[in-house]
Amino acid sequence: MAPDKINRLLLVIVPVLFLSCVKNNKVFESRCNDGITFKKVEFTELVDHLDHYDKQYVEVNGKYVEGFEQSALFNDSLFADHSLKKALWIDFSQECPLYLTGTRIGLFEYNNGTFTQINKRYITIKGQVNMHNTGYLKKYKGAIDRVSFIKL
Repeated sequence: MAPDKINRLLLVIVPVLFLSCVKNNKVFESRCNDGITFKKVEFTELVDHLDHYDKQYVEVNGKYVEGFEQSALFNDSLFADHSLKKALWIDFSQECPLYLTGTRIGLFEYNNGTFTQINKRYITIKGQVNMHNTGYLKKYKGAIDRVSFIKL
């Protein structure tokens, strides 16, 4: 094969390979907290000093886990305590409907033959800290209410 044909082929293949490796994040947002500034905080800092952050609006990363009577955010570190007392209850609300950015596709809506899977995914979440809401059977450290942003 001639060198110019190889170069043209590489110009087509390399970008396609690169784009297939790029992670496509999905962002779901609500307008319920418009105009509010969120404080970015590390998960461990938030859980360890929850009383300091009570009623504040925060942005935090973690691993979301859902199941029977469970909607929680856990520390995404492999070396962290993953007990419920070190997790945050995630209290989704109909007051803050989450839609895929630029669409009217809701986070909890059936779309294209499936639901958006967020269980056991690492997410960024924005909402209001509530240290008095300790979730189902009061097992969690606290909660994030008024969730207005999820990035998968």
